[in-house]
Amino acid sequence: MSFQDKLLQCSDCGQEFTFTAGEQEFYLSRGLQNEPRRCPECRQARKAERYGSGGYGNRSQRRMYSVVCAQCGKDTEVPFEPRGDRPVYCSECYNTIRLST
Repeated sequence: MSFQDKLLQCSDCGQEFTFTAGEQEFYLSRGLQNEPRRCPECRQARKAERYGSGGYGNRSQRRMYSVVCAQCGKDTEVPFEPRGDRPVYCSECYNTIRLST
């Protein structure tokens, strides 16, 4: 199947943009049936609105909590605030415990 570049009109800003033959092949390979409705700039702006200023890659860093592993005593960090009523393990000890059950 031979593709040719197409000029499309952005549904957000109204500017014309090129839907390249390479992009068309990519869409087909991913099973996407609809042509893009937005130009690359408007697509990027929409992603930034939805996922934060930098799109997927620049999400805010997860807050980590410093703890001491209940099994080996090593200092480590976990992505949740320990409540104190349950033991907290480093990743190595957690994986060992998880695999043994």
